[in-house]
Amino acid sequence: MSQSLAVTADGLVKLFGGRRVVDGIDLAVPGGTIYGVLGPNGAGKTTTLRMLLGIIESDEGRRTLLGQAHPRDASDRVGYLPEERGLYPAMKAREAIAFMGALRGLPWGTGRKRAVDLLETAGLGHAVDTKIRKLSKGMAQLVQLLGSVVHQPDLLVLDEPFSGLDPVNQENLERLIRAEQARGATVLFSTHVMAHAERLCDRLAIIAGGKRRFEGTVADARGQLPMQAHYTPERDDPAIAALLPADARHTGREWIFPVPDDGIEAMLRRITQSGYGVTGLSIERPGLHDAFVKIVGEKALAEHEARQLAETA
Repeated sequence: MSQSLAVTADGLVKLFGGRRVVDGIDLAVPGGTIYGVLGPNGAGKTTTLRMLLGIIESDEGRRTLLGQAHPRDASDRVGYLPEERGLYPAMKAREAIAFMGALRGLPWGTGRKRAVDLLETAGLGHAVDTKIRKLSKGMAQLVQLLGSVVHQPDLLVLDEPFSGLDPVNQENLERLIRAEQARGATVLFSTHVMAHAERLCDRLAIIAGGKRRFEGTVADARGQLPMQAHYTPERDDPAIAALLPADARHTGREWIFPVPDDGIEAMLRRITQSGYGVTGLSIERPGLHDAFVKIVGEKALAEHEARQLAETA
């Protein structure tokens, strides 16, 4: 796996109507990795990706794409799935994929042959000659994704690729992303769903309010929070809260709380001596969603969501 940088951004800024939608974003995407750009809806993810690809120009800052200062100089080596999907409804699936490849310089005959292989691998072999208008939304979205990889790009950029897909097609997409990495491609994708990033990403950036709030591995992000204990007593009684840390949360019969600095042994002795017992106990690192809330900040996240509601009202 190459560790040269496939994508860089240095202080990218974009203003719309005087508002900084993207406010000084820095990114460094190592070649051959799966890199996620995470953030709530409206955080600036799509605008950032479009600036990286040269679809729109930044108001400040610099970026490189596959070593090129002008992204369009590398366009034939890039596959792109935009957030707004769109295929010609009268085209058959095979032709739609070949057409997208042809736009990136792939010969038509090669594109048609690869399209069949890609459709078969994606479980859509039965739809080779089916017109786009007759496909389900999820199937059409997968066809568009296959059109983004048919020319075997060095960089694949996917904007909210899991949006609108059912669980089966989400799994198919995750499998395709891993296959592209195994082929040697760099994959850069945006999402607001933490589960996909947690499973797929080698590295990630968290964006909120147009700013980059974090960059690193999933483990780095989760490491922002202490280990958590998940404890289930034999006898459920609200009074047990007096024996647990003050920030313990009660969910069903389970109690969840950060592991105390001095460990959990003394607290367990108190619990068992008080007759509550233990039917379940595990110590786990918090998930990426909890880390995301901590990094972005509950207040900032609430303000962002309120701003989004106001803007769409």
